[in-house]
Amino acid sequence: MLRVNCLPACLALLLATTAGPALADIRILAVGPMTGPYQALGKQIRAGVETAVDALNAKGGINGERISVDIEDDACKPEAAVAAANRAVGRGDQLVVGHVCAEAAIAAASVYADNKLLAITPAVTANRYTDQRAGPTLFRLATRDDAQGPTAGAFLAERFGNKRIALLNDGSSYGKPLAEATKQAMNEAGKREARLDTFDPGAKEYNALADRLIADAIDVVFVGGDQGVIALILKALRAKGSPAVVMGGDSLGTSEFVTAAGDAANGTLLTFFTDWRLQPPAEAANAALRQAGIEPQGYVLPAYAAVQLWAAARQSSGPAAGDTLASTLSASPTPTVLGTVAFDGKGDAQLAGFSVYRWENGALVPETGR
Repeated sequence: MLRVNCLPACLALLLATTAGPALADIRILAVGPMTGPYQALGKQIRAGVETAVDALNAKGGINGERISVDIEDDACKPEAAVAAANRAVGRGDQLVVGHVCAEAAIAAASVYADNKLLAITPAVTANRYTDQRAGPTLFRLATRDDAQGPTAGAFLAERFGNKRIALLNDGSSYGKPLAEATKQAMNEAGKREARLDTFDPGAKEYNALADRLIADAIDVVFVGGDQGVIALILKALRAKGSPAVVMGGDSLGTSEFVTAAGDAANGTLLTFFTDWRLQPPAEAANAALRQAGIEPQGYVLPAYAAVQLWAAARQSSGPAAGDTLASTLSASPTPTVLGTVAFDGKGDAQLAGFSVYRWENGALVPETGR
C-alpha cells in the first residue's frame, strides 16, 4: 500500500483548526460612557450595535465577511474620547457609533475626519456638532437641539388654529430660543400668537402672570423654561380656575415635573424625543432585543440603525475608505429600524426626532389627533 507522508500538511491543517476562532474580518467601534453617571446611555449604544451586528453575522456578515465589535469607554470626557478615537484608527475600525456627550464627540471628531473614518452619533444633539462639522465622514442620527421649536410650532398651529395662544419664555439660553423657534414655526404655518411675554424664572409664585393670561382669554400657553417654574405657572392657572392647556419642551419630560405639578400635570403637552420603539420598522429589532433581555429604549435603536446604514453603504461600495462610504450614505436614502434615513448636506438625518406627548396619570402618552 502506498503511504503518503502528510505530516507537514496535516500539521498545518491541525494548527488551523485548533488555534481558536479567527479574528473577524471587519471591526467597528461602539463608544460612549460605559462607566460613571451616564453609563446607562453608553450601554444603550453598545446594546444596539451588538444586536445589529449579531443580526448581520447571522446572515453571513457583509459580502461574506463577519463583523466584530470593539468597545471603548469615553466617560463623557474629551481627552478619553480622543484617546478612544486614536485607538480605533490604530485597530483599523471601519465605523464608529457614538458618542453621547457633545464635548467628547466634538473632541474626537477631528480624529475621525483626519483619518477618513466613518462616525455616526445616535445621541449628540448640540447644533455645533454638524454646524461646525469636522469632515464629511461625520453623521448624526440624534435630533438637533433647534428641531424642537419647529415641532412645537407646527403642532400648535394645526391643533389650536382657532384658539388664543400665548408664548412665554424665561429669557434663558434654553427657554428663549425654544420659544422663538416655536413662534417662527407657528407663524410660518399661518397662526399668530395672541400674546408674547417673558417672566422671571426666580419668582416664588406666578399669580400676576396667571392673571394676565386669564384677562387676555388665553386658551393655550406655550412656555420655554425649566420644569419647576412651569409647574408653578400651571398650578397658578389652575388655582384661579383657568383650564388653559399648557405646553413646554423636553424639560417637562421628567418625573420631577409630575411631582412638582401634582394632579395639574395631567393633560400637559410637551415635545420630547420620538419613541422609536413605536415605529413599525422597529418591530423585528424590538423582538430580538427583548428576547435578549434588552429594552430598546433611548439610544438602542438609533445605534442599531447606525450599523444598518454603514452595512448598506459597504454592501454597495465594497471595502472602500470612509469618505467613499460617506458619499454613498449621503447620496441615497436607506431603510433602517428608524424608517428610511436620508442625510442633509451637514450630515444631519432628516428624521422626525421630536414628537408631541402629554402627561396622563404619571405616564408620557403620545399625543394623537383628538
